[in-house]
Amino acid sequence: MRQLILDIRPDAPPSFANYLPGGNLEAFLTVRAMAAGASAEAILYLWGPEGAGRTHLLRAAVGAVRTAGLDAAYLSADQSLPDEAPSLLAVDDVQGLSDVGQLALFNLINAAREGMGRILAAGDVPPARLPLRPDLATRLSWGLVYGLVPPSEADKLMALAERARARGMDLPDEVARYLLRHCRRDLPNLLAQVDALDAYSLSLKRPVSLPLLRDLLSAGSAP
Repeated sequence: MRQLILDIRPDAPPSFANYLPGGNLEAFLTVRAMAAGASAEAILYLWGPEGAGRTHLLRAAVGAVRTAGLDAAYLSADQSLPDEAPSLLAVDDVQGLSDVGQLALFNLINAAREGMGRILAAGDVPPARLPLRPDLATRLSWGLVYGLVPPSEADKLMALAERARARGMDLPDEVARYLLRHCRRDLPNLLAQVDALDAYSLSLKRPVSLPLLRDLLSAGSAP
């Protein structure tokens, strides 16, 4: 199932094709089925720490629904929620919802249970630990709930290799491992480091190597 990593392209929007499932394969497949209309679930909640891929999955689901010609929306907690849900409404960082936002999501979940739209929500902790009104936290647990884990070191190395291949770049294993040891370890930053290293290599007309990466990092030109 590692072959699910298909299209890690620079500047590509979040999609199911460029999501790194890692230890979140079941959640990934469930969200993808929901977006495809192949699931009976009307409510799905994802939780996990920063870097676990919550936002990526929400945006990927919205993109897939829109590609299918249906209405879908991605909203963060600081944005106003609609009175009626589209075919799929993705609400991110629900732990930050205002009182008004909590009431709106409460009503939208009730409507989804009656067949009016689908709700894909995400937060940083399980429903029972969310700092929300208790009846809303309970409703977020009505559907399927998945806890997400950040990608492992092996997953990140695979993603860096995919990014390098997408750029036509040869990334030695020692360079990739150095990035993991000496740079911020969240995946978006690591992928940005690969992009910067490729650009630096081309500008100097030098092959990618550990000394070149050290030069880049010492020069402060990396993200």
